[in-house]
Amino acid sequence: MQKIISSQDICADLQAQLQQLPHDKLFVLTDKHTYRHCLPLLADRLQLTDNQTIIIEAGDEHKNLDTLAQVWQSLCEGGATRHSLLVNLGGGMLTDLGGFAAATFKRGIRFINIPTTLLGAVDAAVGGKTGVNFLHFKNEIGAFAPAEAVLIHTPFFRTLTNEALLSGYAEMLKHALIDNQQEWAKVLHFDVQSFDFQKLQELLITSVKVKERIVSDDPFEQNIRKALNLGHTIGHAFESISMELGVPVAHGYAVAWGLMCELYLSCKLCGFPKDKLLITNAFIKQNYGAYHFGCGNYERLFEYMRHDKKNASANEINFTLLADVGQVKINQTASKQDIFESIDFMRESFGM
Repeated sequence: MQKIISSQDICADLQAQLQQLPHDKLFVLTDKHTYRHCLPLLADRLQLTDNQTIIIEAGDEHKNLDTLAQVWQSLCEGGATRHSLLVNLGGGMLTDLGGFAAATFKRGIRFINIPTTLLGAVDAAVGGKTGVNFLHFKNEIGAFAPAEAVLIHTPFFRTLTNEALLSGYAEMLKHALIDNQQEWAKVLHFDVQSFDFQKLQELLITSVKVKERIVSDDPFEQNIRKALNLGHTIGHAFESISMELGVPVAHGYAVAWGLMCELYLSCKLCGFPKDKLLITNAFIKQNYGAYHFGCGNYERLFEYMRHDKKNASANEINFTLLADVGQVKINQTASKQDIFESIDFMRESFGM
């Protein structure tokens, strides 16, 4: 089980982890943003040579096989062996891709994740899922491979835009919905237009522990880990079609809109309380705005859902739904008509 470390001194905490993980060579994977803004905070302690720093392009559009091959090539040219160690310093795209690169290079080398975004900290860096996008499908190629440790250092998040913070916060809302009423209320009442980073750290660590607890009970997503898919079946379809249309949306925004649809399905199919549906929707509407698309995109969205990895067959769309906050119902199915109705509900909520 990977260690989750709430770090107040990122250099000291990383140094401690490196001492506990014997390695012949150390490599650090960054994107162009984290190379400029984050790596300098660690570089003096790590004493890296040029060929031990791997720099990739930033952005989810680069989470693909070409970038993956670039990382593998850099590891080869840098003389990495099965006993080398990779530090992934970046957001969710980078830790997903870096984790998969580590899991597959020489059949697997160890790695540490240092998420530099709220979304990366609460979602991608924790839980052991790694992968890359393929043919417009999110994380179509990947593997379960937990990091040795995840170091969460909230000062990295202070440079993020409000949109980037909100993207991560959508995953915290999802965790609260599958956890309990108290955490759901706390997340809804936090001021996301003026982030208090001390309070955010408290909420974040609680949120990460929700995921950590679920993953430890079901590391390979055979059962209760599917709870973490709430909002993602339709959310991933929104994200995929946005990439196809050339106007990509942030992952957390797609998840927030997916939550609106899937809580509607929860209400219709599992008895989720309507008042809690409307309260959650009001929070999402106020902070995330609308996703604009037309009825002509419904069939394409459905095709993306049919390709979702959680489906037992191509003819059934698998959902995680809720009977109430904290009452998870995995392996639920919905008809095409119900799914389209849920998307109608979301669009009508925005007056579209």
